[in-house]
Amino acid sequence: MRIFDMHTHCFPDALAPKALPTLAAICKSPYYGDGTFDDLCRKLQEAGADGAMILHIATKPTQMTSVNNFAAACQRNGIFCFGSVFPTAENAVEELHRIKSLGLKGVKLHPDYQGFFVDDPAVFPVYETAAALELPIVFHTGFDPYSPDVVHCPPRTLAEVADRFPQLTIIAAHMGGMRMDQEVEKYLLGKSNVYFDTAYTTYSMDAARCGELIRRHGVEKVFFATDFPWSTIEAERALLEQIDFTDEERALLYYENANRIFGLSLT
Repeated sequence: MRIFDMHTHCFPDALAPKALPTLAAICKSPYYGDGTFDDLCRKLQEAGADGAMILHIATKPTQMTSVNNFAAACQRNGIFCFGSVFPTAENAVEELHRIKSLGLKGVKLHPDYQGFFVDDPAVFPVYETAAALELPIVFHTGFDPYSPDVVHCPPRTLAEVADRFPQLTIIAAHMGGMRMDQEVEKYLLGKSNVYFDTAYTTYSMDAARCGELIRRHGVEKVFFATDFPWSTIEAERALLEQIDFTDEERALLYYENANRIFGLSLT
């Protein structure tokens, strides 16, 4: 069975030795590997995966150009990337057009690290432009240890954004909202333009709850993901393999959904 990891991270070689321990201290989480592109590729090969999506984040307006150039340089040999904009930057909309021209597959926004609330009208032009350019947006949704007392993208608010921008393809990371499955159940299940990824699900729910949410949302609208280097393909698969999916459902979850939406066409 083909496996495509829809949610991974890596850093330029010069930054990885500092970035990974710094983020680990914030998250209070172990990490796997050294955070570089080459290490990610090795880990994918060892796990028998066919490819991955790397999600990049611009945490300052001045990072957008370098982050997206690095993302474009990473796209090869089964590796695809989302770029990023700092959504309140004056040139964010302009950068979205450049992301499209670079051939990147979408946009990653992390409202906690980027310091905005997902329903702030100031970022609506980014949503409007991403929808027009057919660039899906992955949102970090739910709890994040960087902002433990304030959730910048709760499922309820993201549902309101989905309704306001029905042409925008939204991927709500971490099964729709890390550590907020009750709110996911109430507000996001069944939303036509909202997909989930399973990144780091081992951190926040057991297999029975995960399976329930996937089935109710629709297996065809969920992507297998790990959040590497914070988790691994082996760990996240072990949780999902406890769920009684059919072979056809597993194929959708592990590869076919991503291939359908992003045109991976891996050989």
